[in-house]
Amino acid sequence: MNEQEFAELAAGAALDALSPDDQQRYHAALVANPQWQAIADDDVDTAGMLASGAAPVVPGPGVRAALLARIAETPQDGRVIVSGSVPDALPESNSADTKDSADAEDSSSVADGLESDGLEPGDPRAAASPKAPPHRLRILFTLAACLALLVGVGIGAVAVNDYLNRPASVIALQDIQAAGDAQQASVPLEGGGTATAHWSASLGTSVLVTDGIPSLADGETYELWYVRGDTPVSAGVFDADGGEATAVLAGDMHAGDVIAVTVEQAGGSPSGSPTTDPVVVIPTA
Repeated sequence: MNEQEFAELAAGAALDALSPDDQQRYHAALVANPQWQAIADDDVDTAGMLASGAAPVVPGPGVRAALLARIAETPQDGRVIVSGSVPDALPESNSADTKDSADAEDSSSVADGLESDGLEPGDPRAAASPKAPPHRLRILFTLAACLALLVGVGIGAVAVNDYLNRPASVIALQDIQAAGDAQQASVPLEGGGTATAHWSASLGTSVLVTDGIPSLADGETYELWYVRGDTPVSAGVFDADGGEATAVLAGDMHAGDVIAVTVEQAGGSPSGSPTTDPVVVIPTA
C-alpha cells in the first residue's frame, strides 16, 4: 500500500466509514508505516472540527423516519448497491466478444485488487462483496472540510460586521471601561429600576446605562444634562426601549460635573434649560 492509498483509508477512518476489511488494512498499514500517523491525526482533527463547528439544529419530524428507512435498506457491510435495468440480451454479433472482453477486464481488475491488498487469488477474503472505492471517501472528506471552512468564514464575517457596526454608545462605554481611570456610580430609580453612570476624566466621556426606567408618553423624551455648579448643559436626548437604554452624553465632561436626566418634550427642552425636576442625579465627584 502506498501513501496515497493510506490517505484515502485514513479519511474514511476519521469519518468512521470503513468496512471491516478496510479497517484491518488501515490498522495494518499504520503499524507497518508509523510515519503515516500524522496523516491519520490530521484527518481526525479535521473531523472533530466538522463535528464541533456547526450550531445544533433541531431536525424536522420526518427526518428520523426517512433516515431509519434508508438505514434499513442499505447494506452495512460495505457492499455497493448497483441500480438500473440490464438488457435481456446483447446483439448476437457482439455478445460473445463483449462477454469475453468484460470477463478479461473483470479478471484483471480483481487480480490487481488482490495484489494491492496483499491477498492471493485463493484467499477466502477474495470472495467478499465489492466495496465503495476509498477515493470517494477522500473526496467526501475534502468537501466536508471545505464546507466547514466556508461556514467558519461566514461566521467570522458576521462577527466582524457586528463589531464594525457597534452603536456609538457601546463604543464609548467600551472605551471608558478600558481606560485606566474608569469610574462608575449607580442610583435607584422610582419604580425599582437602576441608573448607572460610567465616565473617564482622561477621555472626557461619560455614558448612562438604565435598567427599568419608566416608559414615557408620546411626545416626551429623556434629556441628559451636565450640571456644572448651577449651570445645566444639555448633553442630548434618548429613548428607553423596554426600560433599558445606553446613552453617551454629548460634549466633553468636566471634572466635578453632575450627570442628570429630565423628562422633556420630544426633541428636548426648547429653552435649553430643564423644564422639569430631574429623575436621575449622579454626582461624579
